Amino acid sequence: MDQENGKHVVIIGAGFAGLWAVKSLAGKKGVTVTLIDKNNYHTFLPLLYQVGAAEIEPEQIAYPIRSLLRKSRNVSYLRAEAGRIDYNEKYMLCNNQKISYDYLIVATGSKTDYFAVAGAERYAFPLKTLDDAMVLRNHILTCFERAAYIDDQARRKKLLTFVIAGGGPTGVEFAGALSELVRGPLKKDFPGISAGDVSVVLVEGAERVLSMLSPKLSAYTAGRLSRMGVDVRLGARVKEISAAGVAFGDGSSIDTETVIWTAGVSGMVPESNADMSLSNNKRIKTLKSLQMEGRPEVYVTGDLAYLEEEGAPLPMIAPVAIQQGRWAAENILRQVRGEAPLPFAYRDRGAMVTIGRNAAVTRIGKREFQGFMAWLIWIVIHIMNLIGFRNKLFVVVNWIWDYLFFERSVRLILPGCCDNPNGMGCLHRGSRCG
Repeated sequence: MDQENGKHVVIIGAGFAGLWAVKSLAGKKGVTVTLIDKNNYHTFLPLLYQVGAAEIEPEQIAYPIRSLLRKSRNVSYLRAEAGRIDYNEKYMLCNNQKISYDYLIVATGSKTDYFAVAGAERYAFPLKTLDDAMVLRNHILTCFERAAYIDDQARRKKLLTFVIAGGGPTGVEFAGALSELVRGPLKKDFPGISAGDVSVVLVEGAERVLSMLSPKLSAYTAGRLSRMGVDVRLGARVKEISAAGVAFGDGSSIDTETVIWTAGVSGMVPESNADMSLSNNKRIKTLKSLQMEGRPEVYVTGDLAYLEEEGAPLPMIAPVAIQQGRWAAENILRQVRGEAPLPFAYRDRGAMVTIGRNAAVTRIGKREFQGFMAWLIWIVIHIMNLIGFRNKLFVVVNWIWDYLFFERSVRLILPGCCDNPNGMGCLHRGSRCG
C-alpha cells in the first residue's frame, strides 16, 4: 500500500472496536489504514457461549477479515501479534518489522481475569475465544462419554457436575444453554445416565445475577434458571479451584472436574515504552475524546478503554466498542482535516440476555421486557448484527432445528484437544487422548 497517499492509521485488533473503526475509515481520502490482528477472522463474541454449549459451529460466528476488506482500497490487513509499541518514535514491532504510524487506534480488547483466585488460571475453563469454546465443548462431551462407562456413582457425579463461576451475561447465558444441552440432546444420547447424575451450578459472589439490570429482571432470571434445573447460588465467593473441585469462602465446596470461569475480564495492554494511567482491571484511562493522555495521535477503544460517564465506567460490551471504534475513526478524520477531536458520548440503547428457549430479559431505553417477547427481540438483534449472510443463515437454521426438535447437530468431539491451557496436558483431565 502506498502510504504517501495519506496519513497512515494503524489499528491493532479486529474486534468490534477495531473493525468498526476500519469500516469508518474505508474509502476515505487522506488516510491509509493497516489493520493488525493475530487471527485472520472477526469473532462475534455475543454468541461464543453457544459454541461452547454445542449449539452452533465456530465458523458460524467467525468471518474472514480479508473478505470484509476486499472493496476497501485504502485498507490492508497484517496477520501478526502486536509487539512492543514505541509511542515516542511512533512505531510498533510486528513480525520483527517496524510498522510506523501517524495515528494509532489500540483496540486489543480484554482477557480473562481470574482475580488472583488460587488455582483458577490452571484448572478453570475460560470462555473468551473460539479456542476456549471448542476446548470447553470437547471437554463437556468427553465428560459424558467417560461417565457412560463408569459405575462408581461418586466418580460419575463429579464428572457430570458443571460449575459456572460468574453470574453476568456470559455466565447466565451459558448456564441456560448448557442446561438445555444436558437435559435435552445429551439425555437422549446417554439413556444410561439419569437426570440426577447431572448438575449445572451457577455461582455468583454478589447477591443477585445480572447486576447491571434491575432487581426485577435479576429475580426473573434466577427463577427461570432454577426452573430449568440450574442450581443458582448467590453470595458464593470462589476461594480456590483445584483438580478436586471448587472451594468457597464459607468453607463449602463442590466436587467437579469442570469449572467454567465467566467471572470477569481485564484489559489487554500492549507492551510499550509509555507510562499510562490504568484502572483496577488494567484498562487504559483515556481523555473524553478517547485519546491517550499526552498523545493526541493515539486512541484507545473498546474493552481496553476506561472512560467514565455519570460517575461510572462504561461497560465492556460490544455496543460501547462499536461506538468508540466509529468515534475514534471520525476524530482522526477531523484531525487530518485540521479540526479538533470531539468528546465521546455513549448512546445506551439497552441490554439483553437470553436464558434459553423462549426466555430472555431485555432493557431498551427505560422499558424492560422479560420472557418470550424479550427472547424474540434478542434473536432479531443478534441476527441483524451477525456478520455475513451465510453465517446468519446457518445460525438461524441451527436455532430452528434446535427449537423444533430439541436437537443439536454439532455434538462432535473434534481432534486436537490436547495441550489444554488449563495445565492438565489433556482436556480429559486425567485420561489421555488417542
